[in-house]
Amino acid sequence: MQYFVVMIDYGRRGREAVVDPEMTRRDVVARVASGEYSNISFIHEIDDRSVEDITTDILAEAAVPEIEAGEIDLQANRFDHLRDLRKHERI
Repeated sequence: MQYFVVMIDYGRRGREAVVDPEMTRRDVVARVASGEYSNISFIHEIDDRSVEDITTDILAEAAVPEIEAGEIDLQANRFDHLRDLRKHERI
């Protein structure tokens, strides 16, 4: 049997271990990426009698890709700025 344990740290309020035997690795990555799991202390993969700490692997898989400055839509920013200027001129 294989399952994952996600330990979430709430600071002074304590900790919570999320254990769901039906949750797959993909589900864990999706929940970390969406922000549902935050303040993670560790993530362990339990497979029969072995335990492996896979925290860094899961966090790397769930990382949001960084967008370089050259890829930002500057035209959209310009249109937003012009719209704001027109809006304030009417007042």
